[in-house]
Parts: sequence; C-alpha cells; structure tokens
Amino acid sequence: VQLQASGGGLVQPGGSLRLSCTASGASLRYYAIGWFRQAPGKEREGVSCISSSGTATYVDSVKGRFTASRANEKNTVYLQMNGLKPEDTAVYYCATDFLKNPCGGDADIWGQGTLVTVSS
Repeated sequence: VQLQASGGGLVQPGGSLRLSCTASGASLRYYAIGWFRQAPGKEREGVSCISSSGTATYVDSVKGRFTASRANEKNTVYLQMNGLKPEDTAVYYCATDFLKNPCGGDADIWGQGTLVTVSS
C-alpha cells in the first residue's frame, strides 16, 4: 500500500488549506491515520490522528483550527487547516499501520509529505 499526501502550498496567515491523504493498494477504512509535521530544524510532531470510526484527536497547538475527517468511499483522509499561523509551516505527512496504532508516530506506512508554508 502507498499513501500520497497532497494539498500543501503557500498561504497567508489566517488562511486555510485542506490536505488529503489518499491510499492505493489497500483500503484505509479499517485503520487509524495519523497526520504529522516536521518544521525545519525541528523534530517531527504528531498533529492529529483519526480512528477508523472517525474519532479524531489533536495536538493542543492546533485544536479548534484543524479538523481531520475521512471519506472511506474515496479511500482518503483529510486535514482541514483553518486559521493558519506561521508556526504551522512544515512538511506534513500522513501515516498508518495495519498492525499497531500509528498515532504515536511508530507507523510503517508513510506518505511522501506535502509542504505547507504560512507567510505573508
């Protein structure tokens, strides 16, 4: 299975982007999907994780601004990002694992990442 993250780009502070994570080769509907980001010079951090049932958790810094959702019929998971701040600038990755919970970052299957730049 392969994951492909897309939807990144350059946006002004306060703007919005929607990231997509689409799978090929397997159905994502039964698995949790994690969103992670890595800013230049910083360690990777977990941003959000959405369970197979659609329950999502968020890191405190994005609560109230980011929303994860899933469209099983499209084999896609989304991360809607509103109220973007310069500190949200990072490469965003999606990840999953068929045997263990990927939410902590210990996942075997990763997308290639999509760059989000928040700048005026």
